[in-house]
Amino acid sequence: MAVLRSEVKAFIVQALACFDTPSQVVESVKKEFGIEMSRQQCESHDPTKFAGQGLGSKWVELFHAARKRFREETVDIPIANRAYRLRALGRMAEKAENMKNMALTAQLLEQAAKEVGDIYVNRHRKDEPDDEPAIPTRIQVDVVDARKPNAEP
Repeated sequence: MAVLRSEVKAFIVQALACFDTPSQVVESVKKEFGIEMSRQQCESHDPTKFAGQGLGSKWVELFHAARKRFREETVDIPIANRAYRLRALGRMAEKAENMKNMALTAQLLEQAAKEVGDIYVNRHRKDEPDDEPAIPTRIQVDVVDARKPNAEP
């Protein structure tokens, strides 16, 4: 088991706090620092796991602070923004349409409609801001007998 510098430990703890898997963190450590380590050694830096129960208080505090910050700061993640997702879906739909892939275009348009919300569902907005959207409660269906009048059932 390799002895890790504080800089590497901090990197591992913060990556695990951001819900990266031990395998992902091992790859990142190898790329970033050139250090080979096992998934088990990596997992020992996660205080929420059994292997990380003996982690020092300094690293536990760093882990919880990083996790709290990660959960609260979704604004910094572009894909968490609806406008970003809609722009990306628009680009994909345009490209799919240019490629004459109408099935994919239809799926992307449906996804965009779902992303926007009330446009895809069968609901209408009320004029008053406090009112709930109107949901159809009754659908009238007229049954028409297409058989000839003298035909037997």
